[in-house]
Amino acid sequence: MWGQVFTFYFWYFMTRPLRIEYPGAVYHITSRGNKKMSIYESDEDRVVFLKVLAKIIRKHHWKCYAYCLMLNHYHLLVETTHGNLSTGMRDLNGIYTQMYNKKHETVGHIFQGRFKAFLIEKETYLFEVARYIVLNPVRAGIVKTPQKYRWSNYLATAGLDFAPSFLDVDGLLKNFGYKRTASQEQYRAFILDGIHRDSPFIGARPGMILGSPQFESEISKITGDPDIAVEVTKDEKLIGRLTLAELFEVYEGKNERNEIVKLAVNGYGYSNASVAKHLGLSNTTISLIARGKK
Repeated sequence: MWGQVFTFYFWYFMTRPLRIEYPGAVYHITSRGNKKMSIYESDEDRVVFLKVLAKIIRKHHWKCYAYCLMLNHYHLLVETTHGNLSTGMRDLNGIYTQMYNKKHETVGHIFQGRFKAFLIEKETYLFEVARYIVLNPVRAGIVKTPQKYRWSNYLATAGLDFAPSFLDVDGLLKNFGYKRTASQEQYRAFILDGIHRDSPFIGARPGMILGSPQFESEISKITGDPDIAVEVTKDEKLIGRLTLAELFEVYEGKNERNEIVKLAVNGYGYSNASVAKHLGLSNTTISLIARGKK
């Protein structure tokens, strides 16, 4: 919910990708083996990794919508309710590395450098990315259908196997319908329909943002990084935007309300008058808030 987006933490590490962290942020995460080597020597290693992942999700209060364990890398689709991506990933890769090295009597890093993370616009790309993740084994030629691969969330989300405790099945399925059986059927059809579709990451800048122009523009304004933004026309601001009722559905205090006002006016193209009417405030007050003067 955009009402939660009021605290951002970000930094640069030389030429490394920008890290943007805030409560409610959604990410597609990948982490690869050092020198492209395998990070799982057996199914037992994969079980260990999933147990570590479950602990990290509980500890850091993440929501996990999708995952897939490949041979030399893994994919995650998570929402960080507390804005703590880097801390959680440090724990995930660090603890698993310790357990892997102890079991296999090895030393050193098993992951290659930092993990990669795309900041995802939840309302627009959550399902596309969830589909992309579970179709990785199909695209890699390992299996012909995602149903044949046991090391992803597909079977659990599709209702074909028990769901691990850390997987937020309802968080994804509720958008396909309110009845579990019907929503699982729609989910299975949605996944299979994507087998021959292009990756949602085609054209996206590596390690950055996957979202609409207005989403990139809003992130650019908040972080103060003009390189993130693409110019957003008035027409683009209107495409698929949330209603004012949805934007202001839940917020706590004036500070959070003001951040939503900025998003509504500057990101989604709502007029000062329409926002003022919705909130019962004056046009002047909304104008000042939108310009950061109040």
